[in-house]
Amino acid sequence: MIFLVEYDRPSGCLISCRTFSDSRRVDAEDARIEREVALNRAGVEREIVLLEAASEDALRRTHRRYFEDLNELATELAE
Repeated sequence: MIFLVEYDRPSGCLISCRTFSDSRRVDAEDARIEREVALNRAGVEREIVLLEAASEDALRRTHRRYFEDLNELATELAE
């Protein structure tokens, strides 16, 4: 699966996460570029990435920073 993630780094907030099947890679790439261009034109700085994982659960384990806030991550490290 391919995930298009929009993340606001300064606030640490996930804005959106869209899912595409592997066969729709070109659609995912087009959506990423369209979103980056739209945000750039609006003067909004966000992180827009395409990530691959077997499932959303796997993505949440490997890229936790997009899905958990700083307090959740810090608590996990303290344990």
